[in-house]
Amino acid sequence: MRIEKTMIWKFYLVLILASSALSVGAQNFDESKVPPYTLPEVLKTYSNKQVKTVKRWEGKRRPEILSAFEENVYGHTPDSFDSINFSLDRIDHNAFNGKATLKQVLITIFNHNKSIDIRLSLYVPNKETNPVPAFLLIHNRRKERSVSWDNTPSSFWPAEKIIDNGYAVATFGVGDLAPDNKDTFMNGAFQLFPSQLEAENGMRTIGAWAWGASRVMDYFMDDQDIDAEKVGVVGHSRGGKTALWAAAQDQRFAICFTNCSGNTGAALSRRWFGETIRKINTSFPHWFTDNYKKFNDHEDLLPVDQHMLIALVAPRPVYATSASEDLWADPKGTFLAMKNAEPAYNLYKLKSALPDNLPELNEPIINSYLGYHIKEGKHSLALYDWENFIKFADFHFKAK
Repeated sequence: MRIEKTMIWKFYLVLILASSALSVGAQNFDESKVPPYTLPEVLKTYSNKQVKTVKRWEGKRRPEILSAFEENVYGHTPDSFDSINFSLDRIDHNAFNGKATLKQVLITIFNHNKSIDIRLSLYVPNKETNPVPAFLLIHNRRKERSVSWDNTPSSFWPAEKIIDNGYAVATFGVGDLAPDNKDTFMNGAFQLFPSQLEAENGMRTIGAWAWGASRVMDYFMDDQDIDAEKVGVVGHSRGGKTALWAAAQDQRFAICFTNCSGNTGAALSRRWFGETIRKINTSFPHWFTDNYKKFNDHEDLLPVDQHMLIALVAPRPVYATSASEDLWADPKGTFLAMKNAEPAYNLYKLKSALPDNLPELNEPIINSYLGYHIKEGKHSLALYDWENFIKFADFHFKAK
């Protein structure tokens, strides 16, 4: 009898420990273990009023969602600075055997007697005589996170292929804005805005990178080779989180491409699948505002979830991606976030062609305001992704 009681006690102890592990940031990769959750409604205000018109969305609901993300997740972005200057450091009219002109542009931002530089590499197709649409890649590969011109074209940003399709393509290294390091991230843009570091709702690195993308957009407005009304912002992984936040804030970006962006990117937080808020805040404490850490293991208390971030981009198109082996970034949660953003697009009478369920591998949804694909393979930004980005841009910039 005593042995039986001991065994029962041990059994319950295992259950208690397992339950505790699940509630304190353990990772889940089993769909059957996704807990029940309720998403905040995109079209219901925090005062519980239904939003039925574009006017009400733009005047009330959209601003309060944006404010909630600022306060609780990404931090408040500085809304002014003293001045900005653009200078051409290098130009090469014979890039890619004469197909393109390479411009290396120094974007210098001044505030409170200090300045920082963003080094922009831009290729413009030579065959085009009118201003051209452009892709802007937020470049977060490790060697490009430092201040450098060395953004060599690769499958990560296949500049020549993009040029061949009639687009300009540009990139900057995120390290120009904030090194991706918890001990040194305060260098760069935070030298201009030191008070951000003192505030629990101040921006951190993701916010700084997004702020930098908008400064590149300032440059595009000044470059007569670029059609500034047709610029798509692109990011992979942490860069994909940044691209979404940049597009949500800066409505000058015409399309957002978020690639394998996962937690606090395009994937729903409340699903508790793959990376969690606790895990991302522990591994990368410098990415998000300090307030975000209050929601470690308490995703259900967040006033927002990532479908609402996607909705903030409406009526502009969003294209999200996943990879079959990238469970950490929760492919199903990414697709569901896109689906649950549809009500914002419906307000504008813009059709989403997303199916009811996660599509098959390598079956991209292109002709839609909300586009998506899940590719076969691992967490990466690959040529296949870019090929679909170009098709999506063609549909929205050229076919119509």
